[in-house]
Amino acid sequence: MDGDATFEPCLAGVRILDLTQFEAGPSCTEALAWLGAEVVKVENPKSGDPGRGLGGPDGGDAWYFLQFNANKKSITVNLKSPRGLELVKDMARKADVFIENFAPGAIERLGLGPEVIRAINPAIIYAQVKGFGEGSPYEKNLAFDMIAQACGGTMSITGEKDGRPLKPGMSLGDTGTGMLLAISILGALYRRRGTGTGEHLQVAMQDAMLHYIRIAFAAQARNGEAAPRAGTQSVSTANPPCGIYPCKGGGPNDYVYVYTSRANPEHWRRLLQVIGREDLTDDPRYATPAARAEREPEVDAMIADWTRHHDKHEAMRVIGAAGIPAGAVLDSKELHDDPSFERRRILQTMRHPTSGDYKMPAWPVRFSGSPPPIAPSPLLGQHNTEVLGDWLGLGADEVAGLKQNNVI
Repeated sequence: MDGDATFEPCLAGVRILDLTQFEAGPSCTEALAWLGAEVVKVENPKSGDPGRGLGGPDGGDAWYFLQFNANKKSITVNLKSPRGLELVKDMARKADVFIENFAPGAIERLGLGPEVIRAINPAIIYAQVKGFGEGSPYEKNLAFDMIAQACGGTMSITGEKDGRPLKPGMSLGDTGTGMLLAISILGALYRRRGTGTGEHLQVAMQDAMLHYIRIAFAAQARNGEAAPRAGTQSVSTANPPCGIYPCKGGGPNDYVYVYTSRANPEHWRRLLQVIGREDLTDDPRYATPAARAEREPEVDAMIADWTRHHDKHEAMRVIGAAGIPAGAVLDSKELHDDPSFERRRILQTMRHPTSGDYKMPAWPVRFSGSPPPIAPSPLLGQHNTEVLGDWLGLGADEVAGLKQNNVI
């Protein structure tokens, strides 16, 4: 990372045994690592987390992997080896949290299911991410981000009003689920301080998506019908002008989002001043949200006529300065190159030993004005000797023997 670190770890002393892969689980454990927990990632000795192999610099770990495994340690354990399973169980005795997101039934077949681990350590928080919840007709099915978004409702409310469903661009099914589990782990750890007892947490990716579409359920409650796709507007209500408008430049992201709230009629009157149409201020054809909804194409064309003469940054500045919510549509390159994010350490530079410097989004919450620092994602098995020595008291010769016997 760049700059001095003033962050005091919130979870110092918390040990997390991390048997997750890809994104939903790793995003959860990475959040806890950023908050100061010691997260030990247990990986296959031959290939590690499958996310490592999704294409990286010069054949190294994938950029994808680097995003979700910062601030962690890596050890390699052959879980099909009796000695390897024994190592994991020994570490579980020392751990505060055990988390996995294997395919349905896989962790139980390995002999590391919740009943086994919680019998070893009754105080442990045993956490699982699954695609579908227990009792669901699909609980044995595999799921990835896009499956969760299809089955969890987010696709049904995404897209143009008369178009087909679309997958939201963000990985809400994966990282969104991971964040809910991270919050729940923190709650369980807090409660354990008083009770001394652990917990078995399980979140299904499909179930988690319902949490993120609560506004759709609110819209449905009004008339009993499924919440529709609303294009660039909100599924809860239409209130023109409210949408994405083209800006000067004509590039794929040269647009600005303009929002006028039903709760604040001043937004519309201020916007008329900005675009030079004060003559319509008292015009009954546009005076109310309902009236404007009847003339939505006219209203949108009126706003677009103005925005096309301004680039998206200028449009955002001018409209925003008038007290109207507005936002330029910024792409990942523009965000990456914006110096304000790096200056505020929302984007930080990972100093990776093989991939080199890599600027990436860090934990966005600031603690006393400073976000947590970023440490590089671990190389496969980088911390075998350190972790097995620290957690289990194994000496260097013992660790070398485990490696020779293909246990790690």
